[in-house]
Amino acid sequence: MRTSFRLLPFLLLALLPGHAAEPAPKATPHTYVIVHGATGGGWDWKIVDRLLTAAGHTVYRPTLTGLGERFHLASADINLTTHINDIVNVILFEDLHDVVLAGHSYGGMVITGVMDRIPERISRVIFLDAAVPDDGKSAIDMFGALPPEHKVVDGQIQFSWLKPDAPAPRDVPQSYKTFTEPVSYKNPAAKKLPVTYVAFVPAGENAQKREEHDRSWQRAKARGWTIRTLESDHVAERSHPKELAALLQDALQDRNQP
Repeated sequence: MRTSFRLLPFLLLALLPGHAAEPAPKATPHTYVIVHGATGGGWDWKIVDRLLTAAGHTVYRPTLTGLGERFHLASADINLTTHINDIVNVILFEDLHDVVLAGHSYGGMVITGVMDRIPERISRVIFLDAAVPDDGKSAIDMFGALPPEHKVVDGQIQFSWLKPDAPAPRDVPQSYKTFTEPVSYKNPAAKKLPVTYVAFVPAGENAQKREEHDRSWQRAKARGWTIRTLESDHVAERSHPKELAALLQDALQDRNQP
């Protein structure tokens, strides 16, 4: 009993405002700009956005012209430069600096062009199962000619996975010119940025064999970029958003190899 009374003053002292336990430090906040893949939109990254925002980060997930909620602007004249301008202008007009720039799938073509244009606004880049093109290459150069099931009608690629009668949000056709215009990647400052390449490898698939046939993976490795894998299908933002959000934060410490 005497021991309890001796401890009482110290217990009361601990409850005073000036002696409250210090809260655990939060992770350093970052600004993410996430570029979606072909036929998609910013809507596809809503859950990942929510998870990153809850962790204290700021997230921009713009939709490229002619896609998603901007489908009403669809035109055969939209090309890769249009989409690069979409992202460059978000960064410039929102006055963003030290951006973590991430691109998924076709978005790798777009962020490559953004890196080339405004490397001074970017702190690091993350390619998410994305195309990694060389300078002067197009998406068609990367992926090969469109197979017959992906028909081009009035300048728009009608990808076989599209479901035009499905309710919004949904994937939509995309201008063929976005796949045929080559990208510029020659800015020396862009090539010094720290970059992570993430391969989405489905469960049961051999990652080593995937690397042997994945030119983007091979090109990223040759450039000295950090290589990571995520066990997922190609649309991890839909199937594995928690794991993807965690990876986007873990990759902030990655550095290029010499």
